[in-house]
Amino acid sequence: MAALLLLPLLLLLPLLLLKLHLWPQLRWLAADLAFTVRALRCKRALRARMLAAAAADPEGPEGGCSLAWRLAQLARQRPAHTFLIHGARRFSYAQAERESNRAARAFLRAQGWDPGRGGGVRAAGTAGSSAAPPKDGVAGDEGAMAPLAPGATVALLLPASPEFLWLWFGLAKAGLCTAFVPTALRRGPLLHCLRSCSARALVLAPEFLDSLEPDLPALRAMGLRLWTTGPETHLTGVSDFLAEAAAEIDEPLPGYLSAPQNMMDTCLYIFTSGTTGLPKAARISHLKILQCQGFYQLCGVHPEDVIYLALPLYHMSGSLLGIVGCLGIGATVVLKSKFSAGQFWEDCQEHRVTVFQYIGELCRYLVNQPPSKAELGHKVRLAVGSGLRPDTWERFVRRFGPLQVLETYGLTEGNVATFNYTGQRGAVGRASWLYKHIFPFSLIRYDVATGEPVRDAQGHCVATSPGEPGLLVAPVSQQSPFLGYAGGPELAWGKLLVDVFRPGDVFFNTGDLLVCDDQGFLRFHDRTGDTFRWKGENVATTEVAEVFEALDFLQEVNVYGVTVPGHEGRAGMAALALRPPHALDLVQLHAHVSDNLPPYARPRFLRLQESLATTETFKQQKVRMANEGFDPSTLSDPLYVLDQAVGAYLPLTPARYSALLAGDLRI
Repeated sequence: MAALLLLPLLLLLPLLLLKLHLWPQLRWLAADLAFTVRALRCKRALRARMLAAAAADPEGPEGGCSLAWRLAQLARQRPAHTFLIHGARRFSYAQAERESNRAARAFLRAQGWDPGRGGGVRAAGTAGSSAAPPKDGVAGDEGAMAPLAPGATVALLLPASPEFLWLWFGLAKAGLCTAFVPTALRRGPLLHCLRSCSARALVLAPEFLDSLEPDLPALRAMGLRLWTTGPETHLTGVSDFLAEAAAEIDEPLPGYLSAPQNMMDTCLYIFTSGTTGLPKAARISHLKILQCQGFYQLCGVHPEDVIYLALPLYHMSGSLLGIVGCLGIGATVVLKSKFSAGQFWEDCQEHRVTVFQYIGELCRYLVNQPPSKAELGHKVRLAVGSGLRPDTWERFVRRFGPLQVLETYGLTEGNVATFNYTGQRGAVGRASWLYKHIFPFSLIRYDVATGEPVRDAQGHCVATSPGEPGLLVAPVSQQSPFLGYAGGPELAWGKLLVDVFRPGDVFFNTGDLLVCDDQGFLRFHDRTGDTFRWKGENVATTEVAEVFEALDFLQEVNVYGVTVPGHEGRAGMAALALRPPHALDLVQLHAHVSDNLPPYARPRFLRLQESLATTETFKQQKVRMANEGFDPSTLSDPLYVLDQAVGAYLPLTPARYSALLAGDLRI
């Protein structure tokens, strides 16, 4: 009887919630609860591992830093399980443990320690000396290198390879800091990176020696100890590290060598892309390494999955999320030194790949490939990553499905991450109350003109309303710290906001604008530096690019703002790459832009290119393109200008360019 009385109330409940505007949020309650339970289990498991390591015998291998004890655990728990596949080479977890032990012993020996043959470690002579090495990097009559000081930073300039991992893990086990140097850097930017993190040694791939030869005198003048990962180079002061490591035994090392004094201590430097200046060395703590072990668990990946990773290991997505995340669940990773869209599906079939980690434009490269038989019989069930645009998302799933796309958001130096665990297309996460209780963050109003958050009369920031773009910020706490960058504190200027919601609080400024809709879904809007102002209005480059990408004849689009003499703000410019075999249809393009964008957001200039420039991590080049401007005398690409008087895109001839500068052309 009671159930019959409750039935009408249950039937009326959705109507009541709808009237109270709660239904759009509560309809996803089951998914929110499921992810919350997974996140809490993940946090509990990581905490249990950390406590076990702290209680372990410091003389044993499972009492060190999280990388050291996690690899030792996996080598004991599933020694024969394949950890790494690289080309024709396969390595089990036991093999990975042994290879990294050899590397660790070689690094310890370089510190002036003698690991010995019985697995113990004892000091040898000048171990721990903090004296600076001589200017030429060579000490003694016999040319022996000066010892590395304990805790010194060793930089890796290596492509994605097993050797990269053995050296990284070995450095961690030896208690040394690692710096991941982007492989494309040379000359000034390379030297800047090495100086900024106070590197005392550099390990580089032999194939980089030719391009680095002009830099060798400067590297030696810095007192850097130089190693290669290949045969003897016959260069003075450069030795083969792999040969040194091969001579060491592969027995475990005591955990106390790598155990951190504090989980906030820096153990790794990852360099920012430097798109607006020289790269900065983001400090990565032992805590962040531990937290990243939970990445794939949060994504629903299992120990028996096979993960395809074709991202640079010097990037956070490749190293911390891909490799450390794989260690967190004990899965298998297929590591590619370079991404090949034409080879991708054959690799997936050969290795029975089930999870694909993407970033930026990788999925776009795949959907732009001609159809192949290999793409029909794959086992990929999950694509996880960041930067997948809505138009590519739709094409990717339609062509290669059924599979799940899990879009995420995060920053190398950031203290906030989001997960689109519902699979809502175009979203990067959800702002449910449950999620924000575990991973707190907020969206606040931001003034593009001033480049500062909007504050009320009390000086506090103002939260955005649903559908309103806002700056993503996250409170800084002991569990979610911001360590800043190597170098002076001025490098972190602008990354911390104070008095955000109450006096004295401190928030991390991501520099990204997101939108939260009325259902709680988060969508990326734009970078604060990419959004520009034209005709008194804010123009979000990502929104304009999405409109362009709906045209079938366009393969890639990059939108940015350029300065125009005699005009305030920045005018929109779109760099375009065509999808073969199509041609540029200016009439259709203008009609489409006019129908889908307000007048102020319509790009005033078009630049046609064969392919668009990207960084090694597949981010589009905007700053360089904006600085190049739209002068037809300096650019060889076909250029077009929107002539408002005739309502069409016309070729930007020298005559029209002169008319524009004279104010005779209406844009």
